[in-house]
Amino acid sequence: MNAKRSVTWNDIILLVLTIIIAVIFFFPIFFNLISAFKSNGDIMRSAISFPKSLYLDSFKYLLTETEFPAAIVNSLLLTLSSIFFMVLIIPMAGYAIERHHKRWTNFIFVFYLAGMMIPFQAYMIPLFKELKFFGMYGSLAGPIAIYVSGSVGFGCLLYTSFLKGIPREIEESAEIDGCSRYGIFWRIVFPLLGPCTASMVVLQGLGIWNDFLMPMLVLPSGKPKTMIVEIFYFVGEFSSRWDMIFAGTTMSIVPVLIVFIFLQKYFVKGLASGAIKG
Repeated sequence: MNAKRSVTWNDIILLVLTIIIAVIFFFPIFFNLISAFKSNGDIMRSAISFPKSLYLDSFKYLLTETEFPAAIVNSLLLTLSSIFFMVLIIPMAGYAIERHHKRWTNFIFVFYLAGMMIPFQAYMIPLFKELKFFGMYGSLAGPIAIYVSGSVGFGCLLYTSFLKGIPREIEESAEIDGCSRYGIFWRIVFPLLGPCTASMVVLQGLGIWNDFLMPMLVLPSGKPKTMIVEIFYFVGEFSSRWDMIFAGTTMSIVPVLIVFIFLQKYFVKGLASGAIKG
């Protein structure tokens, strides 16, 4: 029998550091939740105290007296539509790059990766002019196109790394049985990419859901935008409605937490497998 491993000081220090980091990361969420159920006056008087009663007027006001419901719909449409096109396009691009090692595919892959190194602020103005040229400025189609195209580099890097662990013999057997190239990918290869797809959905979906700059600049003024932008409108130069801000932030956090809880296992597996196989 193997002797039990004794606990060392390194283990204790590592555990303490882990707990401290966990508390630091959890505290903003905890502070947001307790503040969402307090009035603006209670928040200003004692920010970190627990609410004396569940104050729900902030949620009612947001859902009945503001454009927040329309902003929720815009956030959902923007995120779900972008993720749909990402899942439809990027896995095929990564598959083509990984399975066809030619000069032109290698050039395209390097071109995609090079695009990840250019900061968004460097090409922001030309990009917006391009959206106006194609008539996509001022609608959800503009941010969706930008999100999908901007995620191709990272997505291809993720999928090509994961595809290296899938044996080609599976595809060759299906091809001998008469399956088409698209049939091989969507019926055989794509289901095996589930953990990788979950990783991309969580990472890219979280970024799109919480994005502020793109909807703020591209979507038309005077109309509902996204949840994050609508929350920003309650921040004033001389005063802010903190009860509305925390209530809106709470409503924006809940869907993200639900998705992450259900996809957490596949998310970690996809990142770990991609890192090892890459």
